[in-house]
Amino acid sequence: MFERIPAASPDPIFGLSEAFRADSRPGKINLGIGVYRDDQGRTPVLTAVKKAESCILEEQTSMSYLAIEGTEAYGHAVQELLLGETSDVLAAHRVLTAHTPGGTGALRVAADLLHDQCPETTVWMPDPTWVNHHQVFGAAGLGIRTYPYFDHQSHSVDFAAMLAAIGEIAHGDVVLLHGCCHNPTGADLTPDQWRALASQLAAQGLLPLVDIAYQGFAVGLEADVEGLRALCSTVPEAIICSSFSKNFALYNERVGALTILAGTPDTVEALTSQVKLRIRSTYSNPPAHGGAIVTTILGDGTLRKEWEEELGRMRQRIHDMRRSFVSGLDALGVSLSSEGNDFLRHQYGMFSFSGLTQQQVAELRDDHAIYVVGSGRVNFAAMTPDNVPRICDAIAAVL
Repeated sequence: MFERIPAASPDPIFGLSEAFRADSRPGKINLGIGVYRDDQGRTPVLTAVKKAESCILEEQTSMSYLAIEGTEAYGHAVQELLLGETSDVLAAHRVLTAHTPGGTGALRVAADLLHDQCPETTVWMPDPTWVNHHQVFGAAGLGIRTYPYFDHQSHSVDFAAMLAAIGEIAHGDVVLLHGCCHNPTGADLTPDQWRALASQLAAQGLLPLVDIAYQGFAVGLEADVEGLRALCSTVPEAIICSSFSKNFALYNERVGALTILAGTPDTVEALTSQVKLRIRSTYSNPPAHGGAIVTTILGDGTLRKEWEEELGRMRQRIHDMRRSFVSGLDALGVSLSSEGNDFLRHQYGMFSFSGLTQQQVAELRDDHAIYVVGSGRVNFAAMTPDNVPRICDAIAAVL
């Protein structure tokens, strides 16, 4: 039987990392996979995380299964981080949260829920979006279409085109949005644009699904969810898929959450039962350790302060690498667009579209041992003070 199964195409991001690991050339650089690295090129374990782990190990008395949806303390911590301690929707008991294995797990549970309960719905995704969005929602059997989001000429959000396209979407369809640090472009909506979008979604009866994997990596923990909170105060229903892989550097712990805003408190119980049914048939219940780390840090004033300071340093380092990269290109007289390179300074998060073509990306890999995703997306969190000059020189050579 198995001999008839064809080989699948490599994942465009993890497949690139596999090729990188197989490359024996010294000085190779991976600007592909979305993992934060420090100035020494290492993915650190945060000090707050280590301290939380020590507390957990000292106090732990059991390794029994968690509830299907995870612990109440974890769900409460997630809700307050996303929506705010004084959120009206939390006070109204209109929100449920389930602990999932990463943000991807949250997306898949949401996709399965939508397919089971609303099989005719279409999920509208920004063009471009994270490559795995198409795979996750497609695998669940949902219809997928796209709306315009990014203007490649101005390197910014084409908000007018976005609103016009969303204005044509049928009542009841799902609109996928990036909460902050848009992946792969780095171009985010402004708070005013979020408010205008929220009003339009509410008026048309569309269901927003917000993927937020980088809270704290753009401007700050609170500022990065200003748009999300405006949305949730306007629309009657919403789905939020969040991750702690990046902002807690818990990549291999797979810690995420599915949070759903219901129209009324009475709906929450039924929704919770349906979410639990989907979880039970996929991974049964979540792993405990990563969620316990997050719960411990967010629930302890001292640890939370230390974590926020570490997160701030990560965010600042990414900003610094953006500026260093732009300065390096400018010093070589190299421009990634007709308007120069300044657009990279005004985008947020790990990623931006560089404007490099697939041929130029291939030349960077083959001739310079620098690995970039085929779309030209680069990860600034993988740049260091030591490798930025070499990256700039290599880009100058392939342009």
